[in-house]
Amino acid sequence: MNGFRLDSKRAVVTGAASGIGRSIAAALVQAGAKVILLDLNADGAELAATAISKDAPVPATALGCDVSEESSVQAAFAQIAAEGGIDLLVNSAGIAHVGSISTTPAEDFDRLYRINVRGTFLAMQAAVALMKEQNSGVILNMASIAATCGLSDRFAYSMTKGAVLAMTLSVAKDCLPFNIRCNCISPARVHTPFVDGFLARNYPGHEAEMMEKLAAAQPIGRMGTPDEVAQLALFLCSDAAGFITGTDYPIDGGFLNLR
Repeated sequence: MNGFRLDSKRAVVTGAASGIGRSIAAALVQAGAKVILLDLNADGAELAATAISKDAPVPATALGCDVSEESSVQAAFAQIAAEGGIDLLVNSAGIAHVGSISTTPAEDFDRLYRINVRGTFLAMQAAVALMKEQNSGVILNMASIAATCGLSDRFAYSMTKGAVLAMTLSVAKDCLPFNIRCNCISPARVHTPFVDGFLARNYPGHEAEMMEKLAAAQPIGRMGTPDEVAQLALFLCSDAAGFITGTDYPIDGGFLNLR
């Protein structure tokens, strides 16, 4: 398992205060990486960093950062550069939206673009500049099965994840001369705090029934967990995946091929 170790590596995980981002940060910390958690919720990121640092080889740290704002991203990565640079970037910051082409307001479309697409772009741009200097690096983006299949009422969200997939392939190609690998992960439904909040807001009193319905959408019969996504992320960030770049990895309980 030494190929999965990340000792001496410096990793940045965006959207790391909760959900999938937090689980990925925790997995990287346990593998020996020095992890910097970035999140708009600076207090939440600090709490997450403290929690995942317990019994960890190297303690994690946190920075408040609005990935949709260029000045905020530049300031965060300037501090990261001053403290030792970056070997791994995981772009997990993102938001969801329910709506079709007919029911999606333009302001919601723009909001999803700013965070899911522009945020991923800005973080990658800042990281690539630092990785080029050392002629090495790994970037991992969070896409979705929505990038490659049609989902009802996920118009704006699907747009953003399709863009994340396309950016991943483009960066992987352009960064080959600099020994920078770039891949993405495409989960199906994952049981995160967002799911619980969505059901509580939209189906009060029927949460258990709707949870069963969401779980049944995956042929395997359940939703994924953040920790399962994190284990795939750890592999793709590690030297064990050194021959992998420009690839989208579904983790979907059979959703794409077995329905």
